[in-house]
Amino acid sequence: MRRQARLFAIVEHLRGRRTGVTAEMLAERFGTSARTIYRDLETLKDAALPLKADRGRGGGYALDRAYSLPPVNFNAREAAVLLTVGRWATEMRLMPFTQTLQNGLDKVRGALSSSAQRDLIDHVQELKFTGVPAHPAPPSVREAVERAWFERVPLRIRYRDADGAASDRTVHIRSVLMERSLTLLTCEDAAGKRTFRMDRIEKAEALPPAEPVPGAGPP
Repeated sequence: MRRQARLFAIVEHLRGRRTGVTAEMLAERFGTSARTIYRDLETLKDAALPLKADRGRGGGYALDRAYSLPPVNFNAREAAVLLTVGRWATEMRLMPFTQTLQNGLDKVRGALSSSAQRDLIDHVQELKFTGVPAHPAPPSVREAVERAWFERVPLRIRYRDADGAASDRTVHIRSVLMERSLTLLTCEDAAGKRTFRMDRIEKAEALPPAEPVPGAGPP
């Protein structure tokens, strides 16, 4: 990567974070030496970029919080989906343009507020992809599951098990796993934790936050 392109990429990388990034982390990210990164950071400071450096654990280089962000508005839900799909596409080597993809994802992060970035971290850590689900679920079920997952509210479902027996349950979604043929929801209710196949959920409704799940811990 040429130096000018790297300087722009460093700025976008820093825009996307509200916590410090060390020179060593930037060097690994951009495939160069820490010494080169230090020179790049000095160049950006000379160009009046509001960089600050914090020492100690969790420290590093960061942009001043008052620094203007691009006019793009993402909420944590939208950003979590975009960043997770981007990470999955990179890990599965679905496209060769990983650098462009990473730069674009940095801009997505940079459009979020500090609180939205914290919410984003929680969602991304628990949302996993291992393949493309082959068993579809009704759109109304997908919509209710999405709302319950991102808003951390209870979900009322009608579930038909492998023997064909239907039951109504109120659950909290704890994690989502997408494997090659199935979407699996690990949920918790009064009976404890259980995994449900999303394609076997016939009906679903996201409930108001005030409605508790009997016997379940906090979401």
